[in-house]
Amino acid sequence: MSISKRRSTTPADSPPPVAGNGLLHRRALLGQGFLLAGAAATGFGASGNSAAAEPLKDDPWSLTMGDPTPPRQGPSRFEKNVVRLLSNPNHEPRNSHARTPHHMIQGSITPSALHFTINHSGIPDIDPAKHRLVIHGMVRQPKIFSLEDLDRYPMVTRMAFVECGGNSAPMFSSEPMQVSAQQLHGLVSNSEWTGVLLSTLLDEVGVDPKAKWFLAEGGDSCALHRSVPVKKGFDDAMIALYQNGERVMPGNGYPMRLLLPGYQGNMNVKFLRRIKLIDQPAMSFYEAKTYSQVLPGERFWRFHFLQEVKSFITHPSFGHSLKGPGYYDISGVAYSGTGRIARVMVSADGGKSWAQAALQGDPQPMAFTRFRMPWRWDGQPVVLLSRAWDEAGNVQPLRAEIVAARGQSSQPVKNPNQFINQHYNSVTSWGIDSKGEIKHVYV
Repeated sequence: MSISKRRSTTPADSPPPVAGNGLLHRRALLGQGFLLAGAAATGFGASGNSAAAEPLKDDPWSLTMGDPTPPRQGPSRFEKNVVRLLSNPNHEPRNSHARTPHHMIQGSITPSALHFTINHSGIPDIDPAKHRLVIHGMVRQPKIFSLEDLDRYPMVTRMAFVECGGNSAPMFSSEPMQVSAQQLHGLVSNSEWTGVLLSTLLDEVGVDPKAKWFLAEGGDSCALHRSVPVKKGFDDAMIALYQNGERVMPGNGYPMRLLLPGYQGNMNVKFLRRIKLIDQPAMSFYEAKTYSQVLPGERFWRFHFLQEVKSFITHPSFGHSLKGPGYYDISGVAYSGTGRIARVMVSADGGKSWAQAALQGDPQPMAFTRFRMPWRWDGQPVVLLSRAWDEAGNVQPLRAEIVAARGQSSQPVKNPNQFINQHYNSVTSWGIDSKGEIKHVYV
C-alpha cells in the first residue's frame, strides 16, 4: 500500500519546521490551506498527475445504471483487503484471534465488523429470546433479566476502547518484528457502546456491603469468567447491548457483554449470563494464570487491570511506502485506561526532537483519540514515533523503561501470535529509508 505524494516542491509561504526532519506546526492542519493551494499551483492533483486542460472523461461506471440498493450495505468490492487478520486461518474455533487493520482505516471509531475479537471456544450461536442474565450471590434479592427486560431500562451511550492484555506483546521480542500495526497492535479497537449501567442493576438487587468483588461469567462453552472489583461495577461498568448503533456483533459478545472502560479486555466478559457478588476474588484460570503479568526476577503481578496510556502511528507505517519527497499526514491513535488523552508528541528523528500533534475532536475518557501531524519529508532516512500523555499526567514509557520494568524475550520472536507477556504500552517506531520503504525499528 502506498501513501500518495501531496506535492513535490516547497512553496515560499509554507510554514517552517518546528522539530527535526520536517515536522510542521499542528496549526498547519487548521484551515490554512497551503498544502492544497501549493499542490494546485504546481499543477499536481491528488494523484500527483498533471491535470492541465484535459477534458473530463466518462468512465465505464458513469455510462450504465448501477446496482440496486441492498437491505444491508457492505463495503465496496475494491476494499476486499481491508479485513481482520486471523491467527487461525484454518478457522479452528479454539483461542482464535482477529486483529483490526489499523493501517487501513482512519478516524476514531472502529467499524463493528473490523473490531478485534478473541474467543477461547468459538462464537456461540445464542438465541437472544432465550438468553438470560442472572445477578445473585451476596445480594438482597437475586434477579434474572432477559434481553427484553434490559431493553426497557434507561440506557447510556459512551465511547470506549477494549484492549486485550496481550496486545502489542510481539514488541517484547528482543528484535523488532517486521510486521504491520495490525499484527503488533490489532488487539485493540474502539466503539460507541450503548447499554444499561451495571450500577442500576446492582442497586435493584441490593448488594451486601461485605461483597467486594463480583464474578462475571459468559455463556460460551468454556464459561469464561473473571473477578471484578465491586467498586468498578458501581462506577462506569455497563451491560452493553449495542455497538456503533447496532446490536453487539456476535464475536464481540452478542446479545450482551460486560463493558469495563479502561480495564483489560478479557475482563469485559462476552455473552454475559451471570454476575455473582462475592467477598473475595474467585482466582479463576484466566486471572490466576493466563492473564497474570510476568515481571523480571520470576515475579508476577496478579491483578493488573488497567490498560495504560499508549499511542502508535498508523499512517505511515509498515506496509505503506512513501512515493517521493513532499507533504504527508502522520496520524495514529492514542488512548488511556485512566482518562482522556491530554497530548501526543511526534518525532521524526528517533526521539531527538518532538512536536505536539493535533488531537481530533473532543478527547473522551478511556477512548481512542486520533492525532495528526503535518510533515514535509525531504527524502532522507527518518524514524517516526509518537508518545502520549493522559489527563492524570501518566506518560507512555520509552522502550528502555518498559524493558527494565517488565523484561523482554531472550530470543527474537518469530510468530506475532506467540504471546510473551502482557501490558506492553511503550512507543512504536517506524524507520523510513531514502526509497520510502518502512520498517519496524527499536530506538
